[in-house]
Amino acid sequence: MPVAGAALRRMGFLTIGSFDLDDPGPGHESTLAVIELGERLGFDSAWLRHRHFQPGISSPVAIMAAASQRTSRIHLGTAVTPLGWENPLRLAEDLATVDVLSGGRVEPGVSVGPPMRFDDVRDALYPDTADQEDFGYERVLRLHRFLRGDPASRFAGTQGIEVFTDVVTPHSPGLADRLWYGGVSVRSATWAGEQGLNLLTSSVVRYEGAETAADPDDPAEYDFARLQAAQLQAYRAAHPDPAAARTSQGLVVVPTDSATPAQRAKYTAYVDARTPRTVRPQGPGRLLFAPDLLGPSEQIAERLQQHAGYREVDEVVFALPFGFAHEDYVQILTDTAAHLGPALGWSPS
Repeated sequence: MPVAGAALRRMGFLTIGSFDLDDPGPGHESTLAVIELGERLGFDSAWLRHRHFQPGISSPVAIMAAASQRTSRIHLGTAVTPLGWENPLRLAEDLATVDVLSGGRVEPGVSVGPPMRFDDVRDALYPDTADQEDFGYERVLRLHRFLRGDPASRFAGTQGIEVFTDVVTPHSPGLADRLWYGGVSVRSATWAGEQGLNLLTSSVVRYEGAETAADPDDPAEYDFARLQAAQLQAYRAAHPDPAAARTSQGLVVVPTDSATPAQRAKYTAYVDARTPRTVRPQGPGRLLFAPDLLGPSEQIAERLQQHAGYREVDEVVFALPFGFAHEDYVQILTDTAAHLGPALGWSPS
């Protein structure tokens, strides 16, 4: 459990792994190079977003497998894998395999719900079972059971010359304890706590106030930090062992200590374009987005230390902005490790 004012214990980063649809190789290679750089800079973890039918990583497990052979220390996570796209049994096999290859460094983060744009992909993804699929919490629990080593088959023994087990192979001890749930609401955070899972929070929360705010023009009504802190507190209150509960915060953070004038201009334009969505909840899901943090590391550190959500965690996974050039990510990660992390009390691994 984090202690108010304590030093940041673990620091990671998150990337979408952008690439050119007509020439995807260089983008994937850039993602692997960024992970290698993260290890050299001392980051504790590197996390991959999960995208389908978009110019972003569609198979984080494959990227983690490659990265596991090019790194030796940094942990490799997904933030998050939407389980509506996955068969939990097959995913358990893939995750366990990469965990074995990496020496126990996989940090799988998952979420639930129907796949994005489900009506457009249901015939390709679940041609015969779309109406029967359960996209709720049970999908997470199935994956957790398989990673833990619970039986997944009714048969174990020898048939002819072949030997079969009734559990997922390979089994990687400890992997189940590193399973994270990505929650955006008090309800999902509470559920994750009740299950003893780790909790990933991000730059998105579900606004759970009244349909019509008492004062819709009062910025405090849509205070992202306050809402995120409430979710983290609900999670810890529901966890069977609050002192051991792991929580992580993931905001978009862009330090500019060594950025060139052109980079600062690019970053400022990016943040300005995204800021309007942070003022009010968005869409039918009433999602509220956190403001991106841009500026010198010392200023960002001060803003984080005043952030109610940040004060509830001692691990972070800072998200890299979408669509930037490789050299931009090198600058952002280098400044994060050299300036921002130490300003938060973090020490490189």
